[in-house]
Amino acid sequence: MSHQPNQHSVRRIVLPSGRKIDVIRFADQVDKTRKGLHICPECESQLVQPTTWSEAGSSRWQLGLYCPNCDWEGEGVFDQSEIERFEDTLEEGVQDILRDLQRLTHANMTAEIARFAAALHADLILPEDF
Repeated sequence: MSHQPNQHSVRRIVLPSGRKIDVIRFADQVDKTRKGLHICPECESQLVQPTTWSEAGSSRWQLGLYCPNCDWEGEGVFDQSEIERFEDTLEEGVQDILRDLQRLTHANMTAEIARFAAALHADLILPEDF
């Protein structure tokens, strides 16, 4: 049985009295042997999304993650370089979605124009239609 150190974050809180306390939060570890934060450790879907995030010290972030494919949820603390790679992957996904939206919009407009032209040609469009 291998022992892995617990990931944790430390947050310093200043109380109204001026006293400072450190709050240590231990997080469930997400399997970091995966190829990326966007890949689900349960079903290997590439659709994992961040649900929560907060700073966990200098250049570290605590993320809540969710896979819409199998409903897996996980949480972990990750360094800035992992977060930047995850952000790049998410941005690529957004660009893919926007390209798909543009293609669908073009296809829908082309079909609508063809239907309108056919209706004009068949004298099915009347002044009352406007």
